[in-house]
Amino acid sequence: MLCIYHESTDPYFNVATDEYILKYLQEDCFMLWRNDNAIIVGKYQNTLSEINYDYVKANNIAVVRRISGGGAVYHDLGNLNFSFTKTGKDSSLTDFEKFTRPIVEVIRSLGADARFEGKNDLMIDGKKIAGNAAHIHKNKILHHGCLLFSSEMRNVSEALKINPVKYIDKAHKSVPKRVTNISEHIKVPMNVADFTKRIMDYVLQNFPGSRLYTFSDEDKALIQKLRDEKYATHEWNYGRSPDYNFKKAIRTKGGLLEMNLEVKKGVIEKAKIFGDFFSENGIEEIENALTNINHEEGQIRNVLSKYEIHKHFSNISVDDLIEAIF
Repeated sequence: MLCIYHESTDPYFNVATDEYILKYLQEDCFMLWRNDNAIIVGKYQNTLSEINYDYVKANNIAVVRRISGGGAVYHDLGNLNFSFTKTGKDSSLTDFEKFTRPIVEVIRSLGADARFEGKNDLMIDGKKIAGNAAHIHKNKILHHGCLLFSSEMRNVSEALKINPVKYIDKAHKSVPKRVTNISEHIKVPMNVADFTKRIMDYVLQNFPGSRLYTFSDEDKALIQKLRDEKYATHEWNYGRSPDYNFKKAIRTKGGLLEMNLEVKKGVIEKAKIFGDFFSENGIEEIENALTNINHEEGQIRNVLSKYEIHKHFSNISVDDLIEAIF
């Protein structure tokens, strides 16, 4: 088994790396890696309904869809992510407890009572320290998880805090749970780098045939291509969301503004605007302008910039409209 310390902290590159080791490296792999600030959403989720859009935008948090199912998770440099790829029979591939056992053993050796609980969680004292997800490709599995070691908990809660009445859809919703950092429970003081080494040493010592591997220049070039053409695109991260209806009302200087959107494959198919504001030229032209474009801020701002918004919405700005649309 190839054991990889993956040094990149670019979320788009790193999620692409997971797909690369699954589909393009022949040998089984174990990889440890960290992301800079990011929300990683499950393959079948409605991205916008999982994130606090205003907080994500203000804090420059990357949003990336992964190829596995499950719920959204927040990553920062206080998290440690692990990935296993393994070839085998289908019946043996989705054993979440088996793949997380090395992680549990290391944490328990550091004095914390870590346990695998439920469908796919690692817990300490009833609080979640890791979620896990998996994706099967042919006869091979990618199993990966995100370990909360010394993450900034305020960011975890704020980045994933969303208004539950804004979206009506059938996507898989994340279920909030009480979370904690591993560093608060272990008896041996260490930083995330020490913890990373401890896990890698355990895997190297306990999995016969394991050896360290460093990505070649060719590996990196192929991962970069996958990053640029898939994982860094709006179409993958937002456009793959299930169809949904969006509704949001805000107070503005011009009065109440309520936005109602029907979105399919990330594209606004219908827009209806309500409120107690005044309008000189009516709002139908703006409603029509918002149709057949991506539910994406840059594209919407570009469209709205072509209109004299104050003539359609008295005392309501483009920024007000953007706030109501997200």
